[in-house]
Amino acid sequence: MNHPYLMEDHEIFRKSLRKFLDKEAYPFYEQWEENRLIPRSFWTKMGEQGFLCPDLEEKYGGSGVDWGFSVVINEELERVGSGLVGLGLHSDIVIPYITAFGTEEQKQRWLPRCASGELITAIAMTEPGTGSDLANIKTTAKFDGNHYIVNGQKTFITNGIQSDLILVACKTDPNAKPKHKGISLLMVERGNPGFSRGRKLNKVGLHCQDTAELIFEDCKVPKDNLIGEEGKGFLYMMNKLQQERLVVAIQAQIAAEVMLKLTIDYVKSREAFGKSISQFQNTQFKIAEMAADIEMGRAFLDQLIGEHIEGKNVVTKVSMAKWKLTENAKKIASECMQLHGGYGYMEEYEIARRFRDIQVSSIYAGTNEIMKTIIAKNLGL
Repeated sequence: MNHPYLMEDHEIFRKSLRKFLDKEAYPFYEQWEENRLIPRSFWTKMGEQGFLCPDLEEKYGGSGVDWGFSVVINEELERVGSGLVGLGLHSDIVIPYITAFGTEEQKQRWLPRCASGELITAIAMTEPGTGSDLANIKTTAKFDGNHYIVNGQKTFITNGIQSDLILVACKTDPNAKPKHKGISLLMVERGNPGFSRGRKLNKVGLHCQDTAELIFEDCKVPKDNLIGEEGKGFLYMMNKLQQERLVVAIQAQIAAEVMLKLTIDYVKSREAFGKSISQFQNTQFKIAEMAADIEMGRAFLDQLIGEHIEGKNVVTKVSMAKWKLTENAKKIASECMQLHGGYGYMEEYEIARRFRDIQVSSIYAGTNEIMKTIIAKNLGL
């Protein structure tokens, strides 16, 4: 790889991370899949080595490095397996809300323990009746003395079972017009009265990633847990969704690269009609097509990451990348499974897991239909 935004320090860091994952993740990943859970001990080991929240300032427990280090972490975790997406969500999706909109007291209280892996975070937007239409969430938070009283339910929450801090989107003003101006963000903590977890959801893929329903029944949340200002939660989410969708695009790109390599290795070793199936023209054409699509996706993604690191507004391009790269990865998963033949449908072959895991990438972090809507709007349509 030759990412233009990565320097020698990043690659030294990558080697260190790979060595760590070779010891602490790869040998145990299939067991985590069977257990339907990544142990908390892995989180704390990641924290001890500085592999969580590396861009946090040192005074908050981070390394104060640029976001290129986070790119390296997300890439290498995806190489292990897509079920590790919760770590990227923690470091690059939830924590930025605290660093950007939190008070100094909130930062001091939570960030060092987030960087160490002691605290696991989640973000709760989606509800049983509300997915992409965030302005219509039903969860309410009524201010009462020194607390907010939260009522409602959330679902499909990544890290839902193990999370200690959950950033909850709720309506502090149900009568606001337009509706999105009534949304605020509250940090609900493990142990807050009235907070409970529902089912640990049984998903098609991402088996080791815990995903759950969250329930708030007259849940008391201290007023000091409000993130930013009341009524600005929707704007905060729109601001931070750019990086969230970029993380998904990175994961999809790596998944595609991994699946192609798995398949090239397989077709070289598998024989049919007296020769390696890699020698058949159909196989060669399919591999060539996938390789070309992956290279073009990588070129666009690298340019986009560079612009994001520079602080540019790349919402339209991020929407394009999230849409195109996830759809490309899904297509490649199908092609690669086909080239594996019957063995591609067997659980002992990694392509089967990759095929399952990649499907949801076009749904979460905003469906690909929403991505097209954003692109069209930003093009003036």
